[in-house]
Amino acid sequence: MGRRTNLTLAALLLAALASGFWSFSIGTDWLIDPSIIHGVIALAILVLSPWKSVVVKRGLARSRPGQVWSLLFLVVVLVTIISGLAHTADWARALAGMTMMQIHVGAAVVALVLGIGHYFRHPQRLRAPDLDRRGFLRLAATGGLASVLWWGWERLAGASRRFTGSHEVGSFDPSGFPVTSWINDVPPAMAADTWRVEVGEMSFTLEDLAAMSEDDIEATIDCTGGWHSTQIWRGVRLDRLVESGAWRSVEVVSATGYARRYPARDLDRLWLAVAVGDEPLSIGHGFPARIVAPERRGFWWVKWVVAIHPAMTPWWVQSPFPLT
Repeated sequence: MGRRTNLTLAALLLAALASGFWSFSIGTDWLIDPSIIHGVIALAILVLSPWKSVVVKRGLARSRPGQVWSLLFLVVVLVTIISGLAHTADWARALAGMTMMQIHVGAAVVALVLGIGHYFRHPQRLRAPDLDRRGFLRLAATGGLASVLWWGWERLAGASRRFTGSHEVGSFDPSGFPVTSWINDVPPAMAADTWRVEVGEMSFTLEDLAAMSEDDIEATIDCTGGWHSTQIWRGVRLDRLVESGAWRSVEVVSATGYARRYPARDLDRLWLAVAVGDEPLSIGHGFPARIVAPERRGFWWVKWVVAIHPAMTPWWVQSPFPLT
């Protein structure tokens, strides 16, 4: 029973990582929200905790090297689940200077590293009997109970969230939505009268973009930090800036060195914004200009743009998530 419990928990942890990655990646609503799947998997792990506690007690009774790492792995998994539930219920937006989502994701990454080490210290191999009818029924019962718990949790404690699991903050209030940056980005100081954005062989000033900005775009930025906000942005659609050609992608570069590559076919659905809510962008929100990318998560909304490079490189030649 202990071996099957361990195998099931290992599978659930991998599924939790996959569904979390999926939830972080998408910006459009699917038939089934990945955040729901992610939550059910997390509760399934809790459902199996009584059986796992027996395995843990049995292991602690035998003194073996590396036990401290196994216990640390257990603690980190619990922190991951608890912080996820706290974010879901909106109990606290931040703790120790970090959002609950940041704690959740950070703990999940640490759990992945510790989990790999735990497996190599205590390898569990799948056997044919593990896939029999009884094993399937146990797994189905665990999933069913976890689904019921998720439904109850959503009714009792779940705050209103977007399909990504993010909470609404400061919609239609340019000064009310958060200022965030990706990992080590720091808002740069740039002067409006000297700033330029290089687009291929051309160069545009802030005045040029302001004169060209005819589009008001209602778009929702959905940050992987766990919040979303809908604003009215004003800017220039990228297909009006980038010269036509057989481009496969465009790379947008920030003054900080941060960059993302977009498919050329999406140029008519991306904007270089210079204002939000009829006011110029603040430095924290991307002044002088930032990308507005509807139906993409926040890390695609490059701020402090200084260059847009058309290229023949496919858009997917980059990490799924920025590394710095």
